[in-house]
Amino acid sequence: MSSVTQANGEGGRPLRRDAERNRGLILDAARQVFAAQGLDAGFDEIARVAGVGVGTVYRRFPERGDLVEALFEQEIDAVVARAEQAAADPDPWRGLADFLHWGTDAQAADRGLAQVLASAGRGHERVARERDRLRPAVQALVEHAQRAGVLRPDVGELDVGMVVALIGRVGGPERADLRHRFVTLLLDGLVVRRDTPTPLTPVQTSEDDLACVFEQPRPRR
Repeated sequence: MSSVTQANGEGGRPLRRDAERNRGLILDAARQVFAAQGLDAGFDEIARVAGVGVGTVYRRFPERGDLVEALFEQEIDAVVARAEQAAADPDPWRGLADFLHWGTDAQAADRGLAQVLASAGRGHERVARERDRLRPAVQALVEHAQRAGVLRPDVGELDVGMVVALIGRVGGPERADLRHRFVTLLLDGLVVRRDTPTPLTPVQTSEDDLACVFEQPRPRR
């Protein structure tokens, strides 16, 4: 049986079965490591989790951007699709609120994705192209709510991106209750009018929760 598969590697060349297997292991490991540590995580850590030598990682992905592109193109596309779905909601306020809650949880669960969405310098052409689709999708969501008269008119799509990124840093993946508390506070500030404050989730912020917002990125190794 031939050891060559039909899957293509760099330059369109077919990958051998062992190379294809290693590539899959590396991508799975990088997804796990980047989600936990961010895009500055070392290739040696990715190699350790994948169970391959660090040289194998560099052979498959000579540049960090190659690995970022391979991992995040589809993930960014999913974020764009979620924003477009929210903008199409017949209830504009519900669409905005659902997107804010979902977006903060998605970025809390995946630090790498949060960095890719926030940085224009990450990844290669395909990732940049997908990311460029996100701003008009969020703009449509914002304008939909503003036309309905429920969202204050001085808010822009970058304001939404900023607060999602900031709240996404709160509490870690397991503290959705705490993040949703802050999203509720944010929504009360964004709405044009509200007779009474929206009830908050019954949790309080701890010093550890505050510290995680200011956590410094891990250096590359």
